[in-house]
Amino acid sequence: MAGLSVALNDGSHMPWLAFGSGTSLRDKDASKQISNAIKAGFVHIDCAQMYANEESVGNGIAQSGVPRSSLYLTTKLDKLAAGQTVRDALIASLARLKTDYVDLFLIHVPIVHEDIQATWTQMERCRLEGLTRSIGVSNFQTKHLEEILRVAVIPPAVNQIEFHPYVFKANKPLVKYMMDHNVVAASFGGLTPIARVKGGPLDSVLGRIAKRLSENRTATVTEGQVLQIWLRKKGIPCITTTSNANRMLEYLDVGRVPDITEEEEQEIDDVGSTVHHRFVTGPIGELKFYMANDRLSNALDTEL
Repeated sequence: MAGLSVALNDGSHMPWLAFGSGTSLRDKDASKQISNAIKAGFVHIDCAQMYANEESVGNGIAQSGVPRSSLYLTTKLDKLAAGQTVRDALIASLARLKTDYVDLFLIHVPIVHEDIQATWTQMERCRLEGLTRSIGVSNFQTKHLEEILRVAVIPPAVNQIEFHPYVFKANKPLVKYMMDHNVVAASFGGLTPIARVKGGPLDSVLGRIAKRLSENRTATVTEGQVLQIWLRKKGIPCITTTSNANRMLEYLDVGRVPDITEEEEQEIDDVGSTVHHRFVTGPIGELKFYMANDRLSNALDTEL
């Protein structure tokens, strides 16, 4: 699984599967988990200034014994302090991460930057200086992408968004826009249907597909792996995290599990689209579990 990568519009390649330092590791010492993940086989590490644990991520990378050149490192820009530049913030991240560059630098959230176009121009300068090899965004909706594309000399390579079957329908217009503009959609929260919305309509579908995929395999395929295969089939990189060593191996084993069928992919699309659940952290808060045609849910989504 670690060998699968996705081509970006700047000519580079991003490993499909990433180990993230957010969620349960946020604001905590993540050094042990990062080191264990790298030793298990992860090569893509995803972190952020907002997670307040970049220093421990850097420690974990050092403790793993794996050369920095063999890894792909992503971090994300938080809200800038008064007088601080994007370059200042990235230089501080590099010091905490104990590296001279990151492979991918993302604007974490659009709404915390008063002038997103000026912020993007500063991102471009960081790439030209070699402080990051690729630049992109996260949590951007179409209107935010349109705004920076009006001034971009270097277009964003990636938009990291919440993506799973319960937001598949809501995300369709955004993902189409990104495809039309050669921006890769990367997924966080991909396991939401089994991790945050237990008892949803996909439970039986995922269980049935997992059972079929487990046939003729010594290792049982899990519902979580089915969701990751669904993302893989759509060409969407997956960011995940865990402190459980066995779960790390489970995620990495996805590369040895056959694809779901076209019919199974369509069934996950269709059943997932019957409801709506978006899990968001930060200034937006957390949204509830809505029916897919709920007007309140749709209104809230347009403000993200």
